[in-house]
Amino acid sequence: MNLSELARVAQAMTVKHKGILAADESSGTIKKRFDSIKLDSTEEHRRTYREMLFTAGAQDSISGVILYDETIRQKTKDGIAFADYLTRNGMIPGIKVDLGAKPLAGFHGETITEGLDGLRERMIEYYKLGARFAKWRAVIDIGAGIPTSFAIAANAHALARYAAICQENQIVPIVEPEVLMDGAHSIERCEEVTSEVLQVVFDQLFAHRVALEGMVLKPNMIISGKKAPNRASPQQVAEATLRCLKRHVPAAVPGIAFLSGGQSPQEATLHLSLMHQLGNLPWNLTFSYGRALQDTALKAWGGKAEGFAAGQKEFARRAKLNGLATVGQYKAELENQAA
Repeated sequence: MNLSELARVAQAMTVKHKGILAADESSGTIKKRFDSIKLDSTEEHRRTYREMLFTAGAQDSISGVILYDETIRQKTKDGIAFADYLTRNGMIPGIKVDLGAKPLAGFHGETITEGLDGLRERMIEYYKLGARFAKWRAVIDIGAGIPTSFAIAANAHALARYAAICQENQIVPIVEPEVLMDGAHSIERCEEVTSEVLQVVFDQLFAHRVALEGMVLKPNMIISGKKAPNRASPQQVAEATLRCLKRHVPAAVPGIAFLSGGQSPQEATLHLSLMHQLGNLPWNLTFSYGRALQDTALKAWGGKAEGFAAGQKEFARRAKLNGLATVGQYKAELENQAA
């Protein structure tokens, strides 16, 4: 393991003014996205959509892209492998390697993320295909009697095993323990659960001898549940999130790239910017958004050839706004200005 190279990549993934595009939607998720614009989810439509995003000229705001197994094997219309195209344009290719959250046997309403079997061999192949980082998502839901300490521990153990296998194969792991914002829980409950999750995850990372300098954390923000009657303000979200992270994330971690987790594009961007305005951060703080970066671009494209340029323009605009948020310079009024 070349730790200095892993650390270099991790730092480049979370550098100021840039963030990570999560374009690793599973076949089922991308179908739902395409259903919203009444487009069939064919391999060619998926390829065209990803090409629209990757070639939008947003590299000044995008440090890396998380790909799906299908996507890392696809090419631009000019025949350039997507991973090669991204690398040539200063964006680091990454790959989603988990096989999804499945029901945790014996624990109703809780899940365990699968995909450890054969992971080492897949890592070797993905490295050859150009991937220099990977992603594994654990899903923790909040509800009556959940999460249990066992479900948290099981998911943290899997995250740490994945991360160790990544580093063994010279790939930077994105460690993603997502506490969902579904439900009616308060921001205080979210902070309580996220605190426990992060503590257990880092205990497991230490136990598995994962080098913190060569990883990126992808957590949820501390936020009220979507159905909460009195949802916390953006300022409260920023303050609670930083408080929680400072308590549980060692300064040796070079960067934290938030997931958007169902927030609107504007919410996710504002929360990140407010955190930077609070200042005094021991790690680089950026974004790794999927829907919050793509939604408006998807609608502008609409699955039509004549919408391709409009989709690219909208994606570049959203990426730029999030880039500003990584240095605390995003303001809501910028939403109405052109990229």
